[in-house]
Amino acid sequence: MASSKMPIIINCGKTMFSYRFGTFLKSVQSIGLIKCRQYSTENTAVNKERDPAPFFFNKEVQKLLMSMTGRNYQKIFRRRKDSSKLASPEYKFMTDEQLKESMEKAERKATKLLQMPPVVKERPTIDKVLSKDPALQGHDTAKLVITDITFGIENHDRLIAVRETDGTLRLADWDERHRMNQIYFPVYGREITMPKMFDQEYLEDLFSRKEYIFILDRACIQMDPDDPKYQEVSQSTYEYVDKNEDYDILKSTRHFGPMVFHLVWNKNISNLFLHNIKTENIEDNVSLIQLYRKLHSDINYDNLEIEDNVKFVEEFAKEEFSETSIIPALQAYKELVKEREELEKNIKKAHGLEE
Repeated sequence: MASSKMPIIINCGKTMFSYRFGTFLKSVQSIGLIKCRQYSTENTAVNKERDPAPFFFNKEVQKLLMSMTGRNYQKIFRRRKDSSKLASPEYKFMTDEQLKESMEKAERKATKLLQMPPVVKERPTIDKVLSKDPALQGHDTAKLVITDITFGIENHDRLIAVRETDGTLRLADWDERHRMNQIYFPVYGREITMPKMFDQEYLEDLFSRKEYIFILDRACIQMDPDDPKYQEVSQSTYEYVDKNEDYDILKSTRHFGPMVFHLVWNKNISNLFLHNIKTENIEDNVSLIQLYRKLHSDINYDNLEIEDNVKFVEEFAKEEFSETSIIPALQAYKELVKEREELEKNIKKAHGLEE
């Protein structure tokens, strides 16, 4: 017999950098020289009012995020921690035309696997009373939950109401909606109650083991993108990755783009910017700057022209990062490139390939 306290449910239908360069970067980081526009509670408060969705779904923004995500096919098609059986490999003899067709098919599948979770504004709380009927007060000891189970309606828009024991009829809150939707229209892998892994103590343990992809994949299954808990979990994961410079773990996954968007949205790109210099990935810094300009119209960098990637990055760094290790790191990078070019020139001379 059900407990009297339970609700009654009614159905209603890069390459390695030189030792000297690496030693230099370690030394400047160890004395804490980075003092750029860091992530702050002030930025968070402002950005909670702004809707990121129109920016995130912009075609040019999506293109920039995808270009920075990268295409490491071994990583994209890796075995996932989802308890699924590992398929046996297939070996085929192919013509050039068949090989080309298979490569195109693999590219389409990779693009699908790299589809980024949407970045949207946090949803407002539901606190709407439909009616108050004092005559129904004390009629029952349990709440009545009225759920429209008509097929074809999006769960987000489904009408769900609650009749309180004091006779008040109100719309169900998000937690109640989640439970009812999961009962009648279950999503595979989603649980009715929030998994313990998203509690802070368990998250910290997962962070320490660098299980970022597992956390983010599980969050995408359990919660909707506008859920405050999803945004709390995903953003804390992005910030932990940024703090520890574990960007390569998220590279070539669907979560790298949203992480970069989050960092740029909050004007907190210094660590990633320096990481790209350390890994000699100047092209990603060019894309990062372009994204920065698109998301923050209040900052004017119209004077910057992309003629030379290194110069473009250097000019932006001078404008945005004052008194940091980034400018010296760029100078060290330029010297490294110059040394490498001279070495290649000398090798060609030695082999008689160049006068």
